[in-house]
Amino acid sequence: MPDAESQPMVRRPHRPVIAGIVPGQSSRVLREAAQYARMHGAALLVAHVDVTRFVSYEDPDGYVHTAPINLDAIPSEALETQLRDEATRALDGADIAWQLEMLAGDPALAMKDLAERTDARLIVVGTRKRGIGESIREFFTGSVAARLAHRQPRPILVVPIGEPARDDEDPWREKQSWPEELWPGG
Repeated sequence: MPDAESQPMVRRPHRPVIAGIVPGQSSRVLREAAQYARMHGAALLVAHVDVTRFVSYEDPDGYVHTAPINLDAIPSEALETQLRDEATRALDGADIAWQLEMLAGDPALAMKDLAERTDARLIVVGTRKRGIGESIREFFTGSVAARLAHRQPRPILVVPIGEPARDDEDPWREKQSWPEELWPGG
């Protein structure tokens, strides 16, 4: 079987393994997803959800039209090229068919919809980098993995991509990041 680069897929695969990715993410997420796709004899659907865009309408044939929230944001073509290049490098030698799927909106809801449309076998996502911004975001919105686990029936594989927190460490608190008025004595 030829390498992943020579395996372009023209239409969405049925019963794929879906891997959710973000720009600059560790290639470990895609490598783990590729391993599970290979074990299941399935294609890999690499999905990115652009939270800077929203779905404006969907054609009867399923084509989704999106619009940017911020007109100064990176054009989706440049982002798509970046993600395709990162996926190509991560999946080099993986020996599986894969396809990049660009989605828009809320990550958990968009990936849930994609999983339903393709009857996905498994959804693979990575953990987020620890930090104050991510801690605050997850406090208000919840993690994508947790939201997927509660909103659809497929298994979710969460791949750790950063250094794990020590048993005696509070992963929600990074002393150097918290202003004194938010965390006195920090």
